[in-house]
Formats: sequence, C-alpha cells, structure tokens
Amino acid sequence: MPKGVRKGGHKGRVRQYTSPEEIDAQLQAEKQKASEEDEQEESGDGASGDPKKEKKSLDSDESDDEDDDYQQKRKGVEGLIDIENPNRVAQTTKKVTQLDLDGPKELSRREREEIEKQKAKERYMKMHLAGKTEQAKADLARLAIIRKQREEAARKKEEERKAKDDATLSGKRMQSLSLNK
Repeated sequence: MPKGVRKGGHKGRVRQYTSPEEIDAQLQAEKQKASEEDEQEESGDGASGDPKKEKKSLDSDESDDEDDDYQQKRKGVEGLIDIENPNRVAQTTKKVTQLDLDGPKELSRREREEIEKQKAKERYMKMHLAGKTEQAKADLARLAIIRKQREEAARKKEEERKAKDDATLSGKRMQSLSLNK
C-alpha cells in the first residue's frame, strides 16, 4: 500500500452529541448506584458473596492499610493472579527521620580507587621530595652535573677576564714605558 493512502478516516463522519438530559440521567444513575453500595456496606451484610471484603472486615486496621497498598501496587496481570513468592521483597519507603546519615557510608568502587590513587600520589611526592625515588635521584644527579658545568664555565670566564686584564695592564705599562723614554 503506498504511503499516504489510508482506509477510512474520521473527518467525513457525522458527529454525535450527547444531550444535556442524557448527561443528567447518567449522573443520577451513577449517584444512585454509589448510594446503594454505601447502604450495603453500612448494613454489614456479610453474605454479599465477596470473600475479600469479608476478610477485610475480620482483619485489623493495620492489615487494611497494607492490603489497600498491596492492591494499589499491583499492575497488569498481577491483579488477576495471586502470587506468593517467598523471595519477593516488598519495597518499603523510608521516612526522613528513619534515615541513618551518621553511619559509615560505603564507597563505590570508583570512589575507592580515586582515593587510593590520591594517597599513592601523595606518598610518591613525599618520597620524591626526600630524594628516595629513582626519578628524584636522576634529577639530583643531573643537577649536580649542571652545577659542575656552570662552575667550570664561571672559572673559565674568570680566567679569561684576568688574562684580558693582565694583557691590558701589560700593554699600558709598555706604553707608559715607551712614553717615558
């Protein structure tokens, strides 16, 4: 079937409107039905034929609340099938007052690994500053070589400057001697 071609649509149909009298009649029927049900419950008619209602009337108030919650939580086919699973854990909601915030919090694997990583880095930096790691020893050796090279360069520069000064002094002496003659 090609795109855009559909059978039957709602646009060409005749609209049906409900008259106000019909709406009023429906509302009155619903109210009457609800009032009849209330009267049956008040009369305490135990032979109504509904075993669940009879069971509820025999149980305490607490079980009524739990039963209502259980019925509300059931969805789909669960309402039709009665299941007694011993492994099923009913989820209970905790109130804010029941929460235990003071107790030790279990960390996730990622959080634990992150903390261990930070501690290992701090230990390494302490050992590095103390000069106990291989990298620190290599750095100190490199620094010692650089210091020796700089000392030698400074010594050579000093010798060259002295040699230059001696040369200029000896040159001036020669000039002054030659002028004195």
